Amino acid sequence: MAGERAHEAASLVSYLDHLRSERGLSDNTVQAYRRDLAVYAEYLDESGLREPGNVDAEQLIAFVAWLRRRPSRSGQPYAPATLARIVVAVRGFHRFLAAEGHTATDPAAHLETPTAKRPLPKALSVDLIEQLLTAPVGTSPTARRDRAMLELLYGAGLRITELVQLDVDDVDTVERLLTVRGKGDRHRLVPFGDLAADALDGWLVQGRPALAPTVPAVFLNARGGRLTRQGAWKRIKQHAAAVDLEPQVSPHTLRHAFATHLIDNGADVRAVQELLGHASVTTTQIYTLVSRSALQEVYTRAHPRAQR
Repeated sequence: MAGERAHEAASLVSYLDHLRSERGLSDNTVQAYRRDLAVYAEYLDESGLREPGNVDAEQLIAFVAWLRRRPSRSGQPYAPATLARIVVAVRGFHRFLAAEGHTATDPAAHLETPTAKRPLPKALSVDLIEQLLTAPVGTSPTARRDRAMLELLYGAGLRITELVQLDVDDVDTVERLLTVRGKGDRHRLVPFGDLAADALDGWLVQGRPALAPTVPAVFLNARGGRLTRQGAWKRIKQHAAAVDLEPQVSPHTLRHAFATHLIDNGADVRAVQELLGHASVTTTQIYTLVSRSALQEVYTRAHPRAQR
């Protein structure tokens, strides 16, 4: 028994030394690993496993379940982020033991990290979106620019960063297509509709030339340079405030509404994935949950026997 505990302590010390010397982690981070692995050691002790070499994949799944039941120092359940951090520490520990030959296999190789429940994105209604899109008034270059920005953010589901990265050559006004540079430098083609086309045409033909462009960017600041993400977001907030929507508007509000309204109207989730530029359809599927949530709300409010 004493030998087993000494071996376990030695393997833990070796791992912490590895984190400090070979991975260059700070003392505070190493101490956080030490605390998390002390929780794991407690589980091994309670389970009679004693030594990490006795652990298999099923027992690690049981460990995650044990963590969910176990109160933290505050007496409350572990927060999702804490659960994830402990599991990451245990996974790294087992990977190290297998790589160094302390154990024959790595039972944590396929152990999934617990994830927090993702909040559903809040989508504005079509009527509220309409209020926001019509907020920029007048025929000044900046009013024309802002109308075009808002119409493309909603009409093409762009991220603000993607919007300000657009160059004139990325816009096909005949086919009504945008060449968008997304995350990971992935390019995609995104269509836009009549209203976005009208707003974009008004900006490119009558607004943009007045700002004496010095760059190929579609959207310009007052000096003729490329509009920044911060500058675009500032303008959106100003227009949202003008129609009393500012508290409900975030940088992704129009993109969320784009996706949710497409799903609500029967668009295929794979097509929406392509339009949004999501690498995985799992990311896009959150919008199907939004749609279900909206259906549930309508049912609860409208059906005579939905509530007691």
